Amino acid sequence: MSEPTEAIPEPVRIPDHDLDDLAATVSRLVAENRTHGQLLDRLTSEGAEMQSAPSEQAAPASEDTQEETDPSSVFILALDDEAYAVELAALRFWVDHLVLRTYGREVTTSRPWCQQWSEHPEAVARLHALWLAWQQFTDVEAGLAGPSIWHRDHLDPALLQLRSADGPFAACTTSAARPNHRLLASPVPASEAA
Repeated sequence: MSEPTEAIPEPVRIPDHDLDDLAATVSRLVAENRTHGQLLDRLTSEGAEMQSAPSEQAAPASEDTQEETDPSSVFILALDDEAYAVELAALRFWVDHLVLRTYGREVTTSRPWCQQWSEHPEAVARLHALWLAWQQFTDVEAGLAGPSIWHRDHLDPALLQLRSADGPFAACTTSAARPNHRLLASPVPASEAA
C-alpha cells in the first residue's frame, strides 16, 4: 500500500518590480518597530521610576483607592495632574519624533505651528486623540489597511485643524525665522460673564 504524498508547494515568485515596494515596506516596518521599541523602553523606564519612588503612605490598595487610580478615560484631558504630566511627556516624544519628522511641513502664514504646542490645550487634546488613534490603527489587529485609515480619518483632519490659519496656533509662528508663541483668549462661559 502506498502512502499519499503531500504536494510540495511551489516557491513564491515575486516579480522584480514588486521587490522595491516590498523592500520599502519592510524598511518602513523595521523603522516603525524601532520607534515603537524606543517609545516602549522609555515608557517602561518612566513607569519603573514612578513605581520605585517611595510613596507617602504605603497602605494596601482597597477597592476605593483602586477606583481612584484607574482613570475613567484614557483621554489626556480626563487625567489628574500627575498622570497628565506623564502622558504629556510620552505624547511630546511621539509628536517630536514621529509626527513632526514625518508630517511637519514648512511653517507658513497659512500653515502655522508652535514649538510650545504643549501649552495650547486644544493642540494637546487633538494630538493626544491622534496618538490614541495611531496606537489603535498601527496595531497588527487593525489589519493591513489600518495605517491608511489612520491617515484618512485621523491624521489629515487633525492637521487641517491644528495648522489652519485660524487654528490654535493662529497667533504663533508663521515663519521659521521668527519664532513666536501666544495663547489666544478663549470665549468666556456664560456663568462667568455676569
